[in-house]
Amino acid sequence: MTTVNEIAPDIYRISLFVPEINLQFNQFLVNDEQPLLYHTGTRGMFARVHEAVSRVIDPAQIRWISASHFELDEWGALNEWLEAAPHAQATSSVLAALLNLNDFASRPLRSLDKEEVLTTGKYRFRFHPTPHLPHGWDAGVLFEETERTLLCSDLFHQVGNVEALTESEVLGRTRQALLEYQAGFLMDYQPFTLQTQRLLEGLAALQPKTLAAMHGSTFVGDGACALRDLAKVMKEVYQQR
Repeated sequence: MTTVNEIAPDIYRISLFVPEINLQFNQFLVNDEQPLLYHTGTRGMFARVHEAVSRVIDPAQIRWISASHFELDEWGALNEWLEAAPHAQATSSVLAALLNLNDFASRPLRSLDKEEVLTTGKYRFRFHPTPHLPHGWDAGVLFEETERTLLCSDLFHQVGNVEALTESEVLGRTRQALLEYQAGFLMDYQPFTLQTQRLLEGLAALQPKTLAAMHGSTFVGDGACALRDLAKVMKEVYQQR
């Protein structure tokens, strides 16, 4: 089942639940003058995500496509989207472009430097590099400065077919997900490095009001506190390994 929910003004969460691995995959659609799709889903998810986008806008109107780091659930259906939306352009970190997307994408993309702003109309998305957070040298996040929404990729990973929005803390779910075995492997794909706490503190300083997680519920509330607590949870979990 694919669900569509508005999780912040003009930002829609498109969620596909995969019961075999007890996990949601969330894409985020920004309905603005130049619509933005954050996460493409895998190629196998394309038809369902395309149909869900059509409930909000004509998919051909998408102008920007972005994601945090190169992974198939974030970028897998990029070329299908570039075909479906003839004026769309992918935008990523400079490293993501150099390492993967310049070769993978079917047409040229726009690379974003540190703190460069992508404007979609009334909304401003500032790019913040976050190497190895959640993972990958090329990782980064987009922060919408008008409504203070952080598109935070795999951070706050939660399992299960959970609600679209939550105002309660998500750290308990995240801690449990990092400790549990899912589909035969330990969910230790988010490394805790010497830079993790510094990077999370930098994101907390943005004072986000909405944390749009790729896997699980979007958190609405004190995003700065949640990000600082996430650093504590990650450190606690990985010290148990």
